[in-house]
Amino acid sequence: MPEETSAPAVTAAVLIIGNEILSGRTQDTNLNWIAARLTAKGIRLAEARVVPDIEDEIIAAVRALSGRYNYVFTTGGIGPTHDDITAEAIAKAFGRPLIVDAQAAARLERHYGAGNVSPARLRMARVAQGAALIDNPVSAAPGFRIENVFVMAGVPAIMRAMVDGIVPALDGGPVVLARSIACQVAESILAEPLGAIQAAHPAVDIGSYPWFRGGRFGVSLVSRGTDAALLDDVAGEISQMVRNLGGEPVDEDST
Repeated sequence: MPEETSAPAVTAAVLIIGNEILSGRTQDTNLNWIAARLTAKGIRLAEARVVPDIEDEIIAAVRALSGRYNYVFTTGGIGPTHDDITAEAIAKAFGRPLIVDAQAAARLERHYGAGNVSPARLRMARVAQGAALIDNPVSAAPGFRIENVFVMAGVPAIMRAMVDGIVPALDGGPVVLARSIACQVAESILAEPLGAIQAAHPAVDIGSYPWFRGGRFGVSLVSRGTDAALLDDVAGEISQMVRNLGGEPVDEDST
């Protein structure tokens, strides 16, 4: 059996900023997309928060998350209107002045045309002093990086383009893999033997996820870890457990 070892994880958090998300008016679609890109890079998304457009709330969240994780990704609040306060709040979180970045302003002028960068549009060139710009190939207005925090737009198409430019250059860790075994054995019956398998394999995270399909109840037993051979062993143990309980295991990764 493979030795159960674990390399240090590279971790991240996502901070979603916006009253419109909390009110239910706008549905967030960014979190799942970011999580998938980070997972593929070997970066574990360990926490996600949603905060309103309130400066103190943004500052507190950024300080807490940036001190806890390797990377923090924020979405929302860097547009041209009065309620776009993310850039200023994050600058304050790091004790930096907020400036109009000359390079960012030049990008906006090239995009909109000379003389067409209004004061509102110029707000999108504001960054924390010393920050590095994040390219925006969709609409030119950049995001920025300050220390381990990446400040991005909330518009999904722009956010995705920014992430595509960011993630390849990040340091990742071992990629987390997953194996899923489905069955129609009740969770209450599975609980004790499944807990024993988890206790025997601390390097693997095992989760139980109920479902209802085609008029039938069941559960998916998902194992996650960085060692493919070890996951195969754990999936085998789970399958045998299901058989011992009178169920029929289904390997969802091969269906």
